[in-house]
Amino acid sequence: MILVNILVTHAARVRYDFTVPTKPDNILRTELLGVLLRNPLLLAAGTAGYVDELAGVVDLSLVGGLVSKSITGEERAGNPAWRVVETTGGMLNAVGLANVGAERFEQEMAPRIAGSPCAVFGSIAGSSVEEYVAVAQMFERVETVPAVELNVSCPNVHDGRLFGDDAAALGELVGAVRAALPTTKLIVKLPPSINEIVALSRSAIDAGADALTIANTIPAMAIDIETRRPKLANITGGLSGPAVHPVAVRLIHLAFTGCAREAGVPIIGVGGVTMWRDAAEFILAGASAFGVGTALFADPRTPRRILGGLARWTRAQGVGSIADLVGAVEIAT
Repeated sequence: MILVNILVTHAARVRYDFTVPTKPDNILRTELLGVLLRNPLLLAAGTAGYVDELAGVVDLSLVGGLVSKSITGEERAGNPAWRVVETTGGMLNAVGLANVGAERFEQEMAPRIAGSPCAVFGSIAGSSVEEYVAVAQMFERVETVPAVELNVSCPNVHDGRLFGDDAAALGELVGAVRAALPTTKLIVKLPPSINEIVALSRSAIDAGADALTIANTIPAMAIDIETRRPKLANITGGLSGPAVHPVAVRLIHLAFTGCAREAGVPIIGVGGVTMWRDAAEFILAGASAFGVGTALFADPRTPRRILGGLARWTRAQGVGSIADLVGAVEIAT
């Protein structure tokens, strides 16, 4: 498989990727939104199930936390097949927010969170402000969820736009959800908009975001040249994996230097983390934590490999904690 070959090639070039931590390494301890994590590695939304579905293949006691699949007001079946395809530099997905809905999540999934060996953060999606608020109210009742991530890449039914495409619409949404979460921290997951990332970040922060996730997948398309038809039933999907990593590094740096650093708002970097060097870039660019997603499909041992190399790199930098390296990229002026 193309994606597997890409990841193996990356890993083979860097010996650190095969350094396995035998016990928690204190140098990687991270405080995020008042939650003490054993390390800054999170399993990204949509890739790790709801709570513990990956426990059979990923040792959840090694990672800092995971973000649940995005939950909508009502149960969703998602898009028809095919809805995930490989590309040269990663994969395209158009799953369509398939999930059990807010009521079933609260009744069936939420009770399992207390037994999780890592932190579990929620994720909210919707097609209107009202739907987002209703799901947020559900998560507010789940005391074991310390924070929720707001997925703003869903259509706004009022005018057909995405909330994440417009800073004013985003501010309205974040403000409404913030009011529904009096005791739960709010993370806003932004789209990969280079030209607007600072404006969107500032709008989210001004409306009450406690943290930002940067960034969501990049809209893309693949065509089967034999059938001359789109490979995805949805025609387009979100590109993730190694191909998007440099874009995400730039987005994180822009948001960090443009407003997040001054506001004291942490960033969770997401996009193409397949080895420890990718995670280190995110940290230096301004991320306090990072998500791993696509790489899990190719090799569920990826988090273990990343953490070993990341701990050795952090120690080699001569600092006491990985937090000391957040935003530490040196740019000549």
